Amino acid sequence: MSDQATMKNDDIFSKVIRAGRRTYFFDVRSTKADDYYLTITESKKFTNDDGSFFYRKHKIYLYKEDFESFQDALKETSNFIINEKGEEVISERHQKDFQKTDTKESHTEKESSDKVAAFTDLSFDDI
Repeated sequence: MSDQATMKNDDIFSKVIRAGRRTYFFDVRSTKADDYYLTITESKKFTNDDGSFFYRKHKIYLYKEDFESFQDALKETSNFIINEKGEEVISERHQKDFQKTDTKESHTEKESSDKVAAFTDLSFDDI
């Protein structure tokens, strides 16, 4: 493989989010036509019985023509989750002393909506 072909696959811009056993990679790459696209990779660490570890990766390729609808869908689904369940993590796996409470009483719809809007206020202009 030539150096030029290798360079086409190099990341142009990257952002990493670490979240426990998961890591999310947002990478800008270049097409053969020298246009940009985004890859979003979820990498999750697993441990074998012998103590060694390995990673499972899932990747999404997102092209410019899909950015707006992707952002809209992410915002809409994020708002739905926060409005329905609040921001509190309610997974027994994350909280060993978990006791179900009514999160709707502790979070008003406006508070949740404002916080989700800040979280999902993505801008692809920087990419």
